[in-house]
Amino acid sequence: MSPEQVQELNAAVRGFSPLELTHWAVERSAGRAIVTTNFRPYEAVILHLATQAQADIPVLWVDHGTNLPETYIFADKTINQLELNIKPYLPLMTANHWLALNGGQPPMPDEVERVEAFSRIMKLEPFERGMRELAPTVWITALRKEQNPQRAATLQPVMWDAKFQTLKVNPILDWTPVEMEAYLAEFELPNERTYYDPAKGDEKHECGLHAKLTTDKA
Repeated sequence: MSPEQVQELNAAVRGFSPLELTHWAVERSAGRAIVTTNFRPYEAVILHLATQAQADIPVLWVDHGTNLPETYIFADKTINQLELNIKPYLPLMTANHWLALNGGQPPMPDEVERVEAFSRIMKLEPFERGMRELAPTVWITALRKEQNPQRAATLQPVMWDAKFQTLKVNPILDWTPVEMEAYLAEFELPNERTYYDPAKGDEKHECGLHAKLTTDKA
């Protein structure tokens, strides 16, 4: 898809609410929309929006095996409450196997080489495998500018992912924690603030999949 076509799509959806944009995304997907999650804080928002547009939408989840217990409890609660059509993708190497070969502990944020090695084997490979197998025409994400200040100027509600040849739709791109909290309260959705991702370290930053895997055409 050309940059001009992407701009036309963004013009067409200007002013849409997150739910309207999610419905629009599903409607143009020809039955091949997915939503991705890592069950970080506020993930129930995008998952609820996606299931409002398509109840059985596939939910791609890379479970790298080193999530905190609280994250797994939150994931289970959210999966059950929203009756998610969860599609878990696991690394080819178990978390214990990777840890045994790499110092016994998940990498710390300042251990750049270990972080990159963990991300490549435990997150990127299963994510790429999931995207190949599910082959979405539309990929709905929880990407928000507030979490991506270094790329905020280049992010748009509708983008083109050249690597996976799919339309990437970001319904809550402009939402802040205020809107996220209000949505959780309105629909009585679960949340969990205790979260740690060895591939990025800080829950205020994106997990790296969006930045490392995609070439977004603005």
